[in-house]
Amino acid sequence: MADPKGFMTTPREEWPRRPVQERVGDWDEVYVPGALLPLISRQADRCMDCGIPFCHDACPLGNLIPEWNDLVSREDWRAASDRLHATNNFPEFTGRLCPAPCEAGCVLAINQPAVTIKNVEVAIADRAWEDGLTPPRPPDRLSGKTVAVIGSGPTGLAAAQQLTRAGHTVAVYEKDDRVGGLMRYGIPSFKMEKHHLDRRIEQMRAEGTRFRTSTTVGRDVMAADLRVRYDAVVIATGATDWRELHVPGRELTGIQQAMEYLPLANRVGEGDLTASPMSAAGKHVVIVGGGDTGADCLGTAVREGAASVTQLDIYAQPGAERDEDTDPWPTYPKIYRLSAAHEEARDLVSAPAADADARLFAASTLRFTGDETGHVRSLHLVEVDERRRPVEGTSRALPADLVLLALGFSGPDREDGLVEQLGVSLSPRGTIARDGGFATDVPGVFAAGDAARGQSLIVWAIAEGRAVASAVDRHLTGSSRLPSPIGPYDRPMSI
Repeated sequence: MADPKGFMTTPREEWPRRPVQERVGDWDEVYVPGALLPLISRQADRCMDCGIPFCHDACPLGNLIPEWNDLVSREDWRAASDRLHATNNFPEFTGRLCPAPCEAGCVLAINQPAVTIKNVEVAIADRAWEDGLTPPRPPDRLSGKTVAVIGSGPTGLAAAQQLTRAGHTVAVYEKDDRVGGLMRYGIPSFKMEKHHLDRRIEQMRAEGTRFRTSTTVGRDVMAADLRVRYDAVVIATGATDWRELHVPGRELTGIQQAMEYLPLANRVGEGDLTASPMSAAGKHVVIVGGGDTGADCLGTAVREGAASVTQLDIYAQPGAERDEDTDPWPTYPKIYRLSAAHEEARDLVSAPAADADARLFAASTLRFTGDETGHVRSLHLVEVDERRRPVEGTSRALPADLVLLALGFSGPDREDGLVEQLGVSLSPRGTIARDGGFATDVPGVFAAGDAARGQSLIVWAIAEGRAVASAVDRHLTGSSRLPSPIGPYDRPMSI
């Protein structure tokens, strides 16, 4: 503990964001470049080095948070990087994309603002790359065993890197033309620029991981063939089966799923397109769904020049403080949070009819109406009570030239034939069933990440990748020294 009084003398200070008018004019990350490092040593001093650090349990990776906070406060970046990478393959991803349940579990958060754990994490990761502290780590020898990993999202990449470093020959199959899954085509660049992903992929290539892009298992390659060619198969395809909205007018054109819309904007950033064919430019946009994917759509639509953008959230607006009865410390509280995208919409008055920033809370979609060409023009909604029952006399219509459905995902996509060809069983929720060792009921086939757990956070995805790698390593060799941070039935802390 570098400063025993740091948590009493130093206020919480976060990585500042660039001015709204500046950042909505580009697709770069929203934070001020270079503004984090001058803050971070003082912020790390706020860590109390708790005897029982609940931030560990709040993070499924088991990150050694007090240890690397202390090292950062002493500016020992090499040791901090070693402790950070001991539990997390990709801290520059989680430091940018994770909502930080670790901060909700910070003991300081009982009665003060939590330690800026997420900012410390990303500072260590970025400094490690700048100082050359993340060289490739190829194995000393090969095991002679082969593994196919299907999917290159955070789960697939974590599993592949762990197994490659253990000496197995790993091939990652990705249906898209570039590696990264939703981090590549789902997450906008203003949340994480793609060069962070690219350099990790290059590190993995140098370690020996092989990548097979533009290859859909179940179509381009038969799933049964993989079982013959490889000693083990890991399904890490994610939960890409999006939820639908079954209301009158859904058949109108101009109503799109979020994951039909977001990849096109990312492809513009990759240079594949000059403009998105679903661009929100000049349109009245309504986003149905109050989660992170909806916020990603919001920030994207603002940057594309939408005439207005409104986001509907079926839940009531939460309060600014934790409710100790429903969300006691150290659980992740349901409080009002202002993401960068919501801050932009608020300051630009992008949604004049909204309750707060761009959101209409406690709002449920009734139906869509369109014009004579069959294109959507209005979304009709009603306010709902805490049991989601319509409140009489509250129905109204919003102009809508583009409607984006961001309602979440239920399980793996069934259309490619992967599930049927492998013959794996599904759970009642539609996810891939597995036992306590991440194994499906098909010998040699394992499942991890959102495809088996269901839609979750990036830290859970990476933890699943690390854990399934340990299970596969044990299956192939009889034992494993790879860490297994979680079990398949573990869940976040809740009451």
